[in-house]
Amino acid sequence: MPPETPPPAPHSLTSGSAATPALAPLRHPAFRMLLAGRGINTIGNGVAPMALAFAVLDLTHSIGDLGLVVGSRSLCNVLFLLFGGVLADRLPRHLVLVGSGLLSAATQAAVAALVLTHDATVPLLMALSAANGLFSALAQPASAALAPQTVPAELRRSANALNRMTANSAQILGASLGGCWWRWWAGLGLVVDAASFALSSLCFLLVRIPAGTSAGAGAAAGAPAERPGLIAELREGWDEFVSRTWVWVVVVAFGFLNAAYSGSSQVLGPSIAARSFGSGGWGLVLACQTAGMVAGGVLALRIRPRHLLRVGVACIGAEALMPLGLALGAPVSALAATGFLCGICVEQFGVAWETSLQQEIPADRLARVYSYDMVGSFVAIPLAQVATGPLAEVLGTRASLLGAAAVVALCTVCMLAVPDVRGLRVRGGPVEDQAAAR
Repeated sequence: MPPETPPPAPHSLTSGSAATPALAPLRHPAFRMLLAGRGINTIGNGVAPMALAFAVLDLTHSIGDLGLVVGSRSLCNVLFLLFGGVLADRLPRHLVLVGSGLLSAATQAAVAALVLTHDATVPLLMALSAANGLFSALAQPASAALAPQTVPAELRRSANALNRMTANSAQILGASLGGCWWRWWAGLGLVVDAASFALSSLCFLLVRIPAGTSAGAGAAAGAPAERPGLIAELREGWDEFVSRTWVWVVVVAFGFLNAAYSGSSQVLGPSIAARSFGSGGWGLVLACQTAGMVAGGVLALRIRPRHLLRVGVACIGAEALMPLGLALGAPVSALAATGFLCGICVEQFGVAWETSLQQEIPADRLARVYSYDMVGSFVAIPLAQVATGPLAEVLGTRASLLGAAAVVALCTVCMLAVPDVRGLRVRGGPVEDQAAAR
């Protein structure tokens, strides 16, 4: 259950400037270095997927081979996320990011060398992609759990919004560069990705956690010399995960929601575009969605609802509009507008979710809870992507899209029906600060 908080004020929203300046997290050097590292890394990762995809297609001209290379990375990423959570709670998190970045740089440099020298084979690319997925799994929980260590508690919401805005902006830039470069030299995108991992590792190395800020368990002052084993630490993280109803309810719901949305937007969406308004139109829709996410980050910096998670969960229901629009044959302009709106709403949930976890979960267990969150939220996506095509052949594309929209809407309603989801409040905001001062 969420902890008790002071009675609500008459107004649920206040301007961001009424509490803390929206850009106040940038005053903290550790946050600036973390932001820079994540931004640089995201640019490279925006370039690399397109470069790798066309490198594989140039090599074998087989979509099946491309699926094997991409799937090997996704599989290893999911399998090792829980271990990454334990590692990030045992060791200083910025050093986990440094190690992961350097290892990822090495694997991407090897892929680039194989592509540029025309020595690449599908088994080699699968092995290197699997290794990259493993190293990424080590970094993801550490990166998510490190953010609240770099700023004071009252700035976490602004920090999360800035973090996500930077990542989304970098993704737009990276994808744009990838779209230009693959036509000229696919290997260049892979070189850029390797360099981005190395440069981001340098930024993470320069992250200095302020004194008195909670660190990873391995770096915490007074931490015991001997720690429990891996299984015991996983069980401890699991106990933390299931002890809060709002956490596991949202993760379970997102397991279904992400599966439905990814199948409709990543499989059926492109197939509809190919038959109607073209790949360029679908690219515009996706670009508008990412731009909406950037705009959503700006909005999240300004609004401060007391029940932040309730607002975020309600906003995620907007994702039902995209499969609904595709099912109804909406024109590309309407789909682009829908994508922009969905992007704004997705960011409200993203900021709300990260802020809520960082507020409620003890710092020395946060990375493990993040890892369970990631596994539960992402594990069904590959299965959905594989099953969507055959399902659409049986039920029809329109029925499958309407079903996906219904799943998103139903998941949203189920989350909002849980009192713990609706009732969780943000602490450390202006209302609570004024009450504490009195």
